[in-house]
Amino acid sequence: MPESLPASDRTRVVREAHRATYNREVIYKILDEAFVCHIGFAVEGQPFVIPTMFARIGDALYIHGSAASRMLRALAAGAPACVTVTLLDGLILARSIFNHSMNYRSVVALGHAMIIDDPAEKLRALQAFAEKLIPGRWNDVRQPNEKELKATHILKLPLTEVSAKVRTGGVEDDAEDYAFPVWAGVIPLRLAVDPPLRDDRCDASLPTPSYASNFPR
Repeated sequence: MPESLPASDRTRVVREAHRATYNREVIYKILDEAFVCHIGFAVEGQPFVIPTMFARIGDALYIHGSAASRMLRALAAGAPACVTVTLLDGLILARSIFNHSMNYRSVVALGHAMIIDDPAEKLRALQAFAEKLIPGRWNDVRQPNEKELKATHILKLPLTEVSAKVRTGGVEDDAEDYAFPVWAGVIPLRLAVDPPLRDDRCDASLPTPSYASNFPR
């Protein structure tokens, strides 16, 4: 399998092209770290952008939801999709407002999603969702029953037309602004995790699992 995905006319980054990457490993790492994607699609000329959970299995993204979901029904019917993911890593405070920026990692994927009917593949996708959020949780909880599987639609989007854009580093000011007497630098940002809160109806004798008390993200 090639290390990089081919850039198409639709995924080739034009603005700040030096920040673009089509490297499969970089793209997949961003997708695997993000919890939420935004999916753009249109219904009768009206565009929608919906945030939703997703998981990657191999070279495809999987999304899920109610069988009554307008988004899933539209995508299953063949509407083209645009999936975006963004991770924000820092705020760049420059000496001029114009050069303020952010450090970020983002992915854009285009394509057509297909509905998954095979029960085994649906179950694998649901397991991937659970394990992405909380590794180890799937084996502890009640798994989906037949009724729940029927009420859930799973869509698969092959990762064939994808690009990423990454901004790292510090302040990039104009040469004449470096003498301007104002603080400049980077405010790093990261996802913070607080201690887990026990459900009121959870048996107090049950220990908090390590994957909750020591959440790895």
